Amino acid sequence: MRIAFYAPMKPPDHPVPSGDRRMARLLIAALGRADHEVELASRLRSRDEAGSPERQARLRHVGSGLARRLLRRYHARPPGQRPRAWLTYHLYYKAPDWIGPAVCEALEIPYLIAEASVAGKRAGGPWDLGHRATLAALERAAAVIALNPVDVEGLPKPSRVRSLKPFLDPVPYRVAAEARAGHRKTIADRFGLETNACWLAAVAMMRPGDKLASYRLLAKALKPLQHLAWHLIVVGAGSACGEVERAFAWARPGQIRFAGEIRDEDLPGLYAACDLLAWPAINEAYGMALLEAQASGLPVVAGASGGVPGIVGDGETGILTPPGDTAAFTAALDRLVCDPALRRAMARRARRKVEAEHGIDGAADRLDRILREAAGLA
Repeated sequence: MRIAFYAPMKPPDHPVPSGDRRMARLLIAALGRADHEVELASRLRSRDEAGSPERQARLRHVGSGLARRLLRRYHARPPGQRPRAWLTYHLYYKAPDWIGPAVCEALEIPYLIAEASVAGKRAGGPWDLGHRATLAALERAAAVIALNPVDVEGLPKPSRVRSLKPFLDPVPYRVAAEARAGHRKTIADRFGLETNACWLAAVAMMRPGDKLASYRLLAKALKPLQHLAWHLIVVGAGSACGEVERAFAWARPGQIRFAGEIRDEDLPGLYAACDLLAWPAINEAYGMALLEAQASGLPVVAGASGGVPGIVGDGETGILTPPGDTAAFTAALDRLVCDPALRRAMARRARRKVEAEHGIDGAADRLDRILREAAGLA
């Protein structure tokens, strides 16, 4: 089946890495594994960060024009080469879909959404236009694929909601984990790390808001443990880089290493070299880095925000702490940094959990069933 794919938040080929971009790419890959042909319908970014009704109105106008242009392109094709379904990824009031619903109505094809949320408090406010557009798109959707169970609350027409666990291709992480010794030596040489210390990783963009708040909490939680033998490798870049570095200014020389931005294909090796992923996950949807780390055999210490408990087994594959609780996060880090045997046991369970519950092949089967049901082919 030919699928038109659109990510209003950030297109899958955007140059800046993020969990959002990774999941968009994974959705496309999973659809391909199920023998669907995916084409990127548009690269329009409809995100309005500031809450400007004027910007939202402009984006609506641009989106309407792009929908008309797409329809002319699709109608110029033979019927067998037109999309038979549309999938929009990550829909909410700041990034509504101004294109897909109109195209689907004109072509009479099913409109599907993966990962959507509704914030009723935005009605009548500065994002009212985006809020109403999101509600209208959800009303039209033949299926809404929920990757985060927390988002299901507030969605209209719950009978159309279909669950899908966050997923990844476990193979690159498995391969990297099996070559851990080589990756660890490479990272040790690059950053001058002590190989007998516990290596922690934090992988996230450095931007104001929840990401910066998570970095600051991590810094506060680690400070009482600075006497222990550990290193923290921070992977990420962004406009809040300076503020993140200042949050860790208390650390001993060499204790914190800032790796900057790392290519997606190089991340498995970085994870495999480390011993533990630490991320407070303030207001996190679910956190792709948490899933990737576990696939690599890393236990996780994270805040139990949003969908995080759905991918991290508390006491099984890591330790979850109350969101925003610095003291609890310190205690969890202290426990795992000082207990290599517990880390190894959790690491084994983490890899098994990801392989069994969060693999791309299972996701491909699930997406295929949802699509065929929506298209009346089930």
